[in-house]
Amino acid sequence: MNFEVAKVLNKINDPMFSDREITLYVKREDLVHPVYGGNKFRKLKYNLIYARENNFDTLWTFGGAFSNHIAATAYAGKKLGVKTIGVIRGDELKPSDEKLSKTLREAKANGMQLKFISRSDYKRKYDDDFLNELRNEFGNAYIIPEGGSNEFALQGCREIVDDIEIDFDYIICPVGTGTTLLGIASGLKPYQTAVGIEVYKNENPQEENLEFLKHHPLEIKNYKLRPDSYRVENYSFGGYGKSTPELDTFCKDFSTNHNITIEPVYTGKMFYGIFDLVKQGYFPKASIIVAIHTGGLQYI
Repeated sequence: MNFEVAKVLNKINDPMFSDREITLYVKREDLVHPVYGGNKFRKLKYNLIYARENNFDTLWTFGGAFSNHIAATAYAGKKLGVKTIGVIRGDELKPSDEKLSKTLREAKANGMQLKFISRSDYKRKYDDDFLNELRNEFGNAYIIPEGGSNEFALQGCREIVDDIEIDFDYIICPVGTGTTLLGIASGLKPYQTAVGIEVYKNENPQEENLEFLKHHPLEIKNYKLRPDSYRVENYSFGGYGKSTPELDTFCKDFSTNHNITIEPVYTGKMFYGIFDLVKQGYFPKASIIVAIHTGGLQYI
């Protein structure tokens, strides 16, 4: 697989920004590839390199019905010629079910074996006893955590900052597990701040609510993050995968006005959040902002 990236920055021209002397650029991670591009590519990169160097012939990971990571892992496995297994949250569907999401249909078409488990069992995905039960079923494959979230993923996401060829004050990304946000934050200069737009329903978005920090405290400790290097703001619109007519209209208008396609699960919520925060005066006058387009366009 090709691990080259496109260092494309698009400037967003909008009167609201110019009136406040705010400059907004979009880092086009989505241009790497329509399926495994964006932060999925970044989080998988070093995981795939490790699996290849250690001769693993099977990749095994976790995700939900609309997981970008599941789709990207299945595609990567096909390209690398290795088997992939997706442990999917929710046992109400079966692999042969016609009601499978587009994401899962594409993963299956790319050769991924789907195993559906109950939502209660899914919560055990970091439990060693549960992982050993799955090993007994599938063998000792290389396990990539949900969302690709491990230290290899932090390493990959940190490189997003290295590929930005302008100076900036704020860098913004959508937040699921928090891996991309924390990886980015670990690569910032002292005067730069990362802002994560949380897409899950969470009334009090604090760092302890980030999935990655809950389950990988030692890994993140190695990166020595500054306490003030990142913030989290919530624009969930009711929860993960949920939208409203207002958000849908925003996504459509943004895509038309700026010729950059976004979707309502991740990037739409991020850009809505950016516009709203600018209106509120969240960013100081003359700030330079870089928003990370993390892909996920199979939702369109």
